[in-house]
Amino acid sequence: MSEEQNIAEKFGIPILAELSSFGFVKERVSIIPYALAIQKHVLPIDENNATVTVAMANPCDLEAVEELRLLLKRPFTVAYASRGLIESAIEHCYRQKEGATGKLFSSMDAKSDREVVALDDYDLLAEKEENPIIQMVNAIFLEAIQQGASDVHFEPTEDGLIIRYRIDGILHQRHQPPKGLEAQLSTRVKVMAKMDIAEHRLPQDGRIKLQHGGREIDFRVSTLPTVYGERIVLRILDKGNVVLGLEHAGMNERVLKGFRKLIHFPEGIVLVTGPTGSGKTTTLYSAISEIESIAVNIMTIEDPVEYKLRGISQMNVNPRIELNFAKGLRHILRQDPDIIMIGEIRDRETAEIAIQASLTGHLVLSTLHTNDAPSALTRLADMGIEPYLLASSILGVLAQRLVRRICPTCKEAYDPTNEELSELGLKRTQLVNGKLYCGKGCDKCFQSGYRGRAGVYELMVVNHKIKEQVLKSQDSQELRKAALQQNMQSLFSQGIDLMLEGVTTGAEILRVTRITDEEE
Repeated sequence: MSEEQNIAEKFGIPILAELSSFGFVKERVSIIPYALAIQKHVLPIDENNATVTVAMANPCDLEAVEELRLLLKRPFTVAYASRGLIESAIEHCYRQKEGATGKLFSSMDAKSDREVVALDDYDLLAEKEENPIIQMVNAIFLEAIQQGASDVHFEPTEDGLIIRYRIDGILHQRHQPPKGLEAQLSTRVKVMAKMDIAEHRLPQDGRIKLQHGGREIDFRVSTLPTVYGERIVLRILDKGNVVLGLEHAGMNERVLKGFRKLIHFPEGIVLVTGPTGSGKTTTLYSAISEIESIAVNIMTIEDPVEYKLRGISQMNVNPRIELNFAKGLRHILRQDPDIIMIGEIRDRETAEIAIQASLTGHLVLSTLHTNDAPSALTRLADMGIEPYLLASSILGVLAQRLVRRICPTCKEAYDPTNEELSELGLKRTQLVNGKLYCGKGCDKCFQSGYRGRAGVYELMVVNHKIKEQVLKSQDSQELRKAALQQNMQSLFSQGIDLMLEGVTTGAEILRVTRITDEEE
């Protein structure tokens, strides 16, 4: 319990556990300036008989109370709420209205040629900018954050610029700005990312740091020259949307128990595999946050460091000064680490150093890009790692995918066709009440039928039988057969379980996994 909450309890000030049900918050009413709300962590949340209820993170802040009295000009009562609750409510009350970005685009034309001014590290929800290009870029960033996008694409085409957001792993076209604004929009983004605005022939990388409702949001920016102009992609790194902890990852009980056992070994290698954007880094961060303690030295080398973890030493690779994974890993080993996280094993040199580290008493966590868990061992063998080293160092491999969840607002049951069941390898008797589920599309999910994502996992523990197979053959199909015989549940099988539970659809499972011969 915080000191402010203790004081509130002592003086009989109401303590609020949530704010979303109060009138002003539900209706997005904001009757005080945003600057005061976010600076003092205060927010009027309701009104009753001309008396306003104000939530405060520090009810003893007399300066804030006096400012509220001058602004509201009516009686008000104070209640206590935590900073996190108030920041979330502030973000909701002051957020950009749906469709505002589209209206802004429709009201602008290519004649907007005022100077593009650089403003760094400012709050997107603060006072609006006068410059129309800045307004437009801010509106895009705000809309992307509010819609839960992971990436924003500025894509020049023969007909003009297209802006697309990646939401729940799928790209959605959102806007097509007036023709002629492409250069000004790209210049604004490059200025914010501290790039060379005069360089249009070479790819560039940069980073933007902005405020949004009291929390920091990073944008990782990449530009690429194409025949129609510079293509810009921004990866949104929003700490507020990341929930660390293996218990939140959505693993089933057996996978969770097995993976937890692996990461508590004192030495060896644990690999997490999957395509880009499948949540591998979040899984590793969750594992590290679970085993982190004052008694162990945990160090990471990443490309780049996406989220800063408390109590962990994290290092970025830097190709410009020839600091790659292998070179950084050598130096990390001189820092007396107990646990090492490598962002990705990309080459033989990094793999060899990781294996040597695991054989000399270190627990190594890393990622690979492979289709399933058994293929990770095949990939390392293809890099030139000897089979006996794989058998003696690899503890286990976790493969994962992210599938879109059915939108709970528009979820409905339906009778699947025989063809659909045949494609999924199911019999009608396996269905719950003979039904499957889908989303018909609504405003909450932007008519997609999906909202949010769930994880699908495949854990291969390298036990004695798997080691024997590795020494005999590193063929991925042979390794897969051996792993399935050791009761490994495949990605497809776990996906089918989620579908039968009504979490996702068969189309999603088929999109992100594949049926193997053993599962047909």
